Amino acid sequence: MSEELKEKKQCAGDPEAGQTEKKPDIHSEKGREEGLKKEHTADTAKDSGNINEPETEKAGGSAKAAQAETPDAGDAAGGKQTETAEGSGSDKDSAESKLDKKDQKIAELNDKYLRLFAEFDNFRKRSENEKAAMFAEGEKTVLLTVLPLIDNFERALDSIPEEDKDSPFAEGIRKVYKAFTDQLKELGVTHIEAVGKEFDANFHNAVMHVDDENEKENVIVEEFQKGYMFGDKVLRYSMVKVAN
Repeated sequence: MSEELKEKKQCAGDPEAGQTEKKPDIHSEKGREEGLKKEHTADTAKDSGNINEPETEKAGGSAKAAQAETPDAGDAAGGKQTETAEGSGSDKDSAESKLDKKDQKIAELNDKYLRLFAEFDNFRKRSENEKAAMFAEGEKTVLLTVLPLIDNFERALDSIPEEDKDSPFAEGIRKVYKAFTDQLKELGVTHIEAVGKEFDANFHNAVMHVDDENEKENVIVEEFQKGYMFGDKVLRYSMVKVAN
């Protein structure tokens, strides 16, 4: 009865009836379908809300886990840097140790080289001195064999009679004798002065002593055999007679 009145009022243009929301008739088939659609829409919206909430909570939990893990990552990075620093320090110590060993090896080799060089230099000088001494000794030996020839030439000249001293024979002997003595001078052989000089055991060999009041004591009065010097060394001592 009330529905019929509302329909009549709407048809008559009742303003109150136009302002009232028209509700579906749940008793009619069309009204039941509309009600079921609204309930289904509400349930769908509720289910979608329930589904989104766990996903939001899951996303929030993932963010919190990431934030919680971030300090661990920082700690790991810090630990890695510490390990790197320690590794760098150990590498530096190892490098310094290698350098020290290298410097020590260089010093040892340098010391060995200097010692070997000094030994070789001493050996070279010693060899040169020995070679020079051997050469000088060889010269001395040769000269000592030549000196008796000079003595014989002198005896030959002394034995020539006065009347034959200007003979060609005597002149030839003098020329040969002069050639020998000149050659000895070029080699460094010099005559040791003896007669009238004071006796010196470093150069003279006294084989006879004589009492002579006219001569000073320890003065050489006669030379039996000439003495010679070879450089600054005595090649042969003078054989002399000394006055007491």
